Amino acid sequence: MPATPKATSDDVLLAVKRIVTAESRLSVDPASIVASEPLNGSLLRVTSLGLLGMLIQLEDDLGVTLPDDMFHGRKIFTVADLADLVLSVCDASAEPR
Repeated sequence: MPATPKATSDDVLLAVKRIVTAESRLSVDPASIVASEPLNGSLLRVTSLGLLGMLIQLEDDLGVTLPDDMFHGRKIFTVADLADLVLSVCDASAEPR
């Protein structure tokens, strides 16, 4: 069976930007959202329930499972925080067993 290509940090960041843009109901190019943009600030409006939906969408889009325990003690304030969290799972799932 061929290996699934590993998602790059750019892939993950763009996926996160697309999803937070949709969740915030913005009609802007997701690529224009800066990584340091707060998830709940003047531009993006992500609620805790919205974050849960985004996590499910990211799992589907990137073909990964985000374990519940990975959120323990983690603070997710910005687009970059969320992308880094998802990327850590993508990196771990791409490592040989």
